[in-house]
Amino acid sequence: MQKDEIIQLHMFLLQLKNHLQDILENDGSEEFAMYEKLNVTPYQVYKSKREHTLAVFMLSKGIADLLTNSNYPGLDKISSRLAAMSERFMTDKDKHLLKEREVVA
Repeated sequence: MQKDEIIQLHMFLLQLKNHLQDILENDGSEEFAMYEKLNVTPYQVYKSKREHTLAVFMLSKGIADLLTNSNYPGLDKISSRLAAMSERFMTDKDKHLLKEREVVA
């Protein structure tokens, strides 16, 4: 995928996240904590393709977790695979930043 396509997907998933949070009446703070810690939004087009790809995987994992926690079973395997995929796109710096933000939060 090209960077602009990944950013479009990122935007779509963010809209889906917001829509699901409204429908399910769940703020998703737990499910989307890792995505929020990345601090990458689709509006930040200057961020790298890798950062947007990582954000897409983290956001997708959060959506799967949100649905699983809202009595839509069967998405736990998808969630764990998305977590594994996001690990592949993380640099040591990303892993360190996420751990730092975990400690602060």
